Amino acid sequence: MTTTITSFRDLLVWQKAMDLSVRTYKLARRLPRDEQLTLGYELRRTAISLPSNIAEGFSRHSTAHYIQHLWTSHASGAELETQLEVGRRVEVIRLEDAQILITDSQEVGRMINGLVGSLERSR
Repeated sequence: MTTTITSFRDLLVWQKAMDLSVRTYKLARRLPRDEQLTLGYELRRTAISLPSNIAEGFSRHSTAHYIQHLWTSHASGAELETQLEVGRRVEVIRLEDAQILITDSQEVGRMINGLVGSLERSR
């Protein structure tokens, strides 16, 4: 059975990126108060960028722009992983929490790679 994609909301990669964004937001809320304006802000900003760029690219109705936004989302995933690692190393994020979100970010990254490959093959 083939599923018709009519909205970015239908994309599994967008749904997974949204879940990652929400979990990252919840983690950022638990950071110490003195980290809220620095690491907390950056985590939230980066986490929002992942699903936002997937949605924006899909809505551009141009394969080239879609792919460009997917790569931006992919880069935000790498940025998020880095921020989580910094938080872990300075001991404001627990190792277990960082590992779960990094693993989820890597999964979204692989999904983006697959989607970009599919879009490039269909051109």
